[in-house]
Amino acid sequence: MKQRVTLNDKTFEVMIPAEEIDKAVAKVAEQLNADYASTEKAPIFVGVLNGSYMFLADLVRKTNFNNEVTFVQISSYEGTQSTGTIKQKLGIDFDIEGRDIIIVEDIVETGHSINHMLSYIKSLNPHSVEVCTLFFKPEKYLYELPIKYCAMEIGNEFIVGYGLDYDQLGRNLKDIYVLAND
Repeated sequence: MKQRVTLNDKTFEVMIPAEEIDKAVAKVAEQLNADYASTEKAPIFVGVLNGSYMFLADLVRKTNFNNEVTFVQISSYEGTQSTGTIKQKLGIDFDIEGRDIIIVEDIVETGHSINHMLSYIKSLNPHSVEVCTLFFKPEKYLYELPIKYCAMEIGNEFIVGYGLDYDQLGRNLKDIYVLAND
Protein backbone atom coordinates (compact mmCIF):
# COMPACT_ATOMS: atom_id res chain seq x y z
CA MET A 1 0.00 0.00 0.00
CA LYS A 2 1.26 3.48 -0.91
CA GLN A 3 2.12 5.97 1.80
CA ARG A 4 -0.87 8.19 2.61
CA VAL A 5 -1.50 11.54 4.23
CA THR A 6 -4.72 13.33 5.18
CA LEU A 7 -4.96 17.08 4.63
CA ASN A 8 -8.11 18.74 5.91
CA ASP A 9 -10.91 16.53 4.54
CA LYS A 10 -9.01 14.68 1.79
CA THR A 11 -6.67 11.67 1.70
CA PHE A 12 -3.70 11.63 -0.66
CA GLU A 13 -1.24 8.89 -1.62
CA VAL A 14 2.30 9.08 -3.02
CA MET A 15 2.38 9.55 -6.79
CA ILE A 16 6.00 10.66 -7.38
CA PRO A 17 8.72 9.88 -4.83
CA ALA A 18 11.28 12.51 -3.84
CA GLU A 19 14.09 10.69 -5.68
CA GLU A 20 12.26 11.02 -9.03
CA ILE A 21 11.63 14.70 -8.38
CA ASP A 22 15.31 15.26 -7.62
CA LYS A 23 16.36 13.57 -10.90
CA ALA A 24 13.88 15.70 -12.88
CA VAL A 25 15.12 18.91 -11.20
CA ALA A 26 18.73 17.93 -11.98
CA LYS A 27 17.84 17.37 -15.65
CA VAL A 28 16.26 20.84 -15.94
CA ALA A 29 19.27 22.38 -14.16
CA GLU A 30 21.56 20.74 -16.76
CA GLN A 31 19.53 22.38 -19.55
CA LEU A 32 19.73 25.75 -17.82
CA ASN A 33 23.47 25.32 -17.20
CA ALA A 34 24.01 24.68 -20.91
CA ASP A 35 21.86 27.65 -21.98
CA TYR A 36 23.03 30.26 -19.46
CA ALA A 37 26.67 29.31 -18.71
CA SER A 38 28.09 32.03 -20.94
CA THR A 39 25.67 34.89 -20.27
CA GLU A 40 27.29 38.23 -19.57
CA LYS A 41 24.85 39.42 -16.89
CA ALA A 42 23.54 37.00 -14.29
CA PRO A 43 20.05 35.77 -15.25
CA ILE A 44 17.26 36.41 -12.77
CA PHE A 45 15.11 33.54 -11.52
CA VAL A 46 11.62 34.85 -10.70
CA GLY A 47 9.89 32.37 -8.41
CA VAL A 48 6.11 32.45 -8.36
CA LEU A 49 5.00 32.14 -4.74
CA ASN A 50 3.94 30.24 -2.86
CA GLY A 51 4.24 26.93 -4.68
CA SER A 52 7.59 27.32 -6.45
CA TYR A 53 9.80 27.99 -3.43
CA MET A 54 10.96 24.39 -2.89
CA PHE A 55 11.54 23.70 -6.60
CA LEU A 56 13.36 27.01 -7.05
CA ALA A 57 15.64 26.40 -4.06
CA ASP A 58 16.63 22.94 -5.29
CA LEU A 59 16.97 24.12 -8.90
CA VAL A 60 19.24 27.07 -8.07
CA ARG A 61 21.49 24.84 -5.95
CA LYS A 62 22.01 22.65 -9.02
CA THR A 63 22.99 25.51 -11.35
CA ASN A 64 26.63 26.40 -12.00
CA PHE A 65 26.23 29.95 -13.36
CA ASN A 66 25.86 33.22 -11.50
CA ASN A 67 22.22 34.16 -11.03
CA GLU A 68 19.89 36.28 -8.98
CA VAL A 69 16.62 35.24 -7.34
CA THR A 70 13.47 37.21 -6.65
CA PHE A 71 9.83 36.36 -6.09
CA VAL A 72 6.38 37.46 -7.18
CA GLN A 73 3.14 36.29 -5.66
CA ILE A 74 -0.03 35.53 -7.54
CA SER A 75 -2.96 33.29 -6.73
CA SER A 76 -5.79 31.67 -8.63
CA TYR A 77 -6.78 28.63 -6.51
CA GLU A 78 -9.44 27.96 -3.93
CA GLY A 79 -9.42 24.39 -2.62
CA THR A 80 -8.74 21.99 -5.49
CA GLN A 81 -10.03 24.26 -8.28
CA SER A 82 -8.63 27.25 -10.13
CA THR A 83 -10.90 30.27 -9.91
CA GLY A 84 -9.73 31.48 -13.33
CA THR A 85 -9.02 34.88 -11.78
CA ILE A 86 -5.40 35.92 -11.22
CA LYS A 87 -4.62 38.09 -8.20
CA GLN A 88 -1.12 39.58 -8.03
CA LYS A 89 -0.01 40.34 -4.48
CA LEU A 90 3.75 40.90 -4.83
CA GLY A 91 5.78 42.14 -7.80
CA ILE A 92 9.33 42.92 -8.91
CA ASP A 93 10.63 46.06 -7.24
CA PHE A 94 13.90 46.60 -9.16
CA ASP A 95 14.98 47.24 -12.76
CA ILE A 96 15.13 44.12 -14.95
CA GLU A 97 15.41 45.94 -18.28
CA GLY A 98 17.80 44.11 -20.62
CA ARG A 99 18.15 41.10 -18.31
CA ASP A 100 17.48 37.40 -18.97
CA ILE A 101 14.50 36.28 -16.88
CA ILE A 102 13.53 32.71 -16.00
CA ILE A 103 10.03 32.49 -14.51
CA VAL A 104 9.89 29.48 -12.16
CA GLU A 105 6.48 27.90 -11.54
CA ASP A 106 5.49 24.87 -9.52
CA ILE A 107 2.87 23.80 -12.06
CA VAL A 108 1.49 25.08 -15.36
CA GLU A 109 -2.07 23.92 -16.01
CA THR A 110 -4.43 26.12 -18.05
CA GLY A 111 -1.68 28.69 -18.56
CA HIS A 112 -3.68 31.65 -17.22
CA SER A 113 -1.14 32.35 -14.45
CA ILE A 114 1.89 32.03 -16.69
CA ASN A 115 0.24 34.17 -19.37
CA HIS A 116 -0.34 36.84 -16.71
CA MET A 117 3.29 36.55 -15.55
CA LEU A 118 4.69 36.77 -19.09
CA SER A 119 2.67 39.93 -19.81
CA TYR A 120 3.81 41.48 -16.53
CA ILE A 121 7.51 40.59 -17.02
CA LYS A 122 7.57 41.62 -20.69
CA SER A 123 6.18 45.04 -19.70
CA LEU A 124 9.44 45.56 -17.75
CA ASN A 125 11.54 45.22 -20.96
CA PRO A 126 13.80 42.25 -20.20
CA HIS A 127 16.28 40.91 -22.78
CA SER A 128 14.56 37.50 -22.73
CA VAL A 129 11.91 35.60 -20.77
CA GLU A 130 11.63 31.83 -20.44
CA VAL A 131 9.34 29.61 -18.39
CA CYS A 132 10.62 26.83 -16.14
CA THR A 133 8.08 24.61 -14.41
CA LEU A 134 8.27 21.55 -12.22
CA PHE A 135 5.01 20.15 -13.58
CA PHE A 136 3.16 20.75 -16.83
CA LYS A 137 -0.37 19.56 -17.68
CA PRO A 138 -0.40 19.66 -21.50
CA GLU A 139 -4.02 18.41 -21.71
CA LYS A 140 -5.27 21.46 -19.78
CA TYR A 141 -2.97 24.06 -21.37
CA LEU A 142 -4.94 26.72 -23.29
CA TYR A 143 -2.12 28.82 -24.77
CA GLU A 144 0.47 28.56 -27.53
CA LEU A 145 3.17 30.05 -25.30
CA PRO A 146 6.17 27.72 -25.17
CA ILE A 147 7.27 26.12 -21.91
CA LYS A 148 11.01 25.75 -22.56
CA TYR A 149 12.05 24.10 -19.29
CA CYS A 150 9.73 21.41 -17.94
CA ALA A 151 10.79 18.89 -15.32
CA MET A 152 7.75 16.58 -15.63
CA GLU A 153 4.52 16.30 -17.60
CA ILE A 154 1.54 14.90 -15.73
CA GLY A 155 -2.15 14.28 -16.36
CA ASN A 156 -5.03 16.20 -14.82
CA GLU A 157 -4.53 14.90 -11.28
CA PHE A 158 -4.75 17.28 -8.33
CA ILE A 159 -1.38 16.99 -6.58
CA VAL A 160 0.21 18.25 -3.36
CA GLY A 161 3.67 18.19 -1.84
CA TYR A 162 7.08 19.65 -2.67
CA GLY A 163 5.68 23.17 -2.44
CA LEU A 164 2.20 22.50 -3.83
CA ASP A 165 -0.71 22.71 -1.41
CA TYR A 166 -4.30 21.87 -0.69
CA ASP A 167 -5.78 24.86 1.18
CA GLN A 168 -2.25 25.81 2.36
CA LEU A 169 -1.43 22.33 3.71
CA GLY A 170 1.01 19.77 2.30
CA ARG A 171 3.71 22.10 0.94
CA ASN A 172 6.26 20.51 3.30
CA LEU A 173 5.87 16.98 1.92
CA LYS A 174 9.01 15.75 0.14
CA ASP A 175 7.06 13.49 -2.25
CA ILE A 176 4.22 14.39 -4.62
CA TYR A 177 0.84 13.06 -3.53
CA VAL A 178 -2.36 12.58 -5.51
CA LEU A 179 -5.96 12.23 -4.26
CA ALA A 180 -6.55 8.65 -3.15
CA ASN A 181 -9.26 6.79 -5.07
CA ASP A 182 -10.95 5.14 -2.09
